Amino acid sequence: MKFVSWNVNGLRACCDKGFREAFEKMDADFFCLQETKMQEGQLDLELEGYRSFWNYADKKGYSGTAVFTRHQPLNVTYGMGIDEHDHEGRVITVEMPDFFLVTVYTPNSQDGLKRLDYRMKWEDDFRRYLLELDGRKPVIVCGDLNVAHKEIDLKNPKSNRRNAGFTDEEREKFSRLLESGFTDTFRHFYPSVEGIYSWWSYRFKAREKNAGWRIDYFLTSKSMEERLVGASISTDVFGSDHCPVVLEIKD
Repeated sequence: MKFVSWNVNGLRACCDKGFREAFEKMDADFFCLQETKMQEGQLDLELEGYRSFWNYADKKGYSGTAVFTRHQPLNVTYGMGIDEHDHEGRVITVEMPDFFLVTVYTPNSQDGLKRLDYRMKWEDDFRRYLLELDGRKPVIVCGDLNVAHKEIDLKNPKSNRRNAGFTDEEREKFSRLLESGFTDTFRHFYPSVEGIYSWWSYRFKAREKNAGWRIDYFLTSKSMEERLVGASISTDVFGSDHCPVVLEIKD
């Protein structure tokens, strides 16, 4: 069973840059999107063989998530059930018979770390939400988590030490999430590989120079480790400042 997650940084723009072709080529059972930046009715996107679920932000042209799947879910929910967090279209949870799939677009702490305090509250609430799900059945979490966990996960760790996405606080919250019972699937298969990233700034020819960050993830409940087949990052797919990340598990 194949899962793909991609921050498309505006789905309408990405559709003009080869989204449909990439979608079809990747041939996923579940294809999750973050930062769709659109409202209902703004895009006619029917993908044969897939049903779709959308969570839109209240604010137009901002945030937003979507899930495309070939499978019939038992249930789909939107947000965490916490009003403070549920107006930006950041979470979709798809319940399947033997797992939950959660796609998330984690809030960015922003320039000057203006939103770091809110981010810390989000992290604690999201971790509790995942643990509640994990108490019922295994969880697969994917999306743009807006944090490079270790120095190995970005090109220039020293110069980015206090920048959004690589603060001690954000990295510590990510560590705590893993310690609470989740596996970073890419590092599970490639614990020490360097130079593989999922996001590059549009500035300074960053992608051309591979000056990137690994901030897009598939995490799974520890109880799913025996089902893990492979994890990868599709650095050859363009159309966004992020590239897709991939997980394969045994059916």
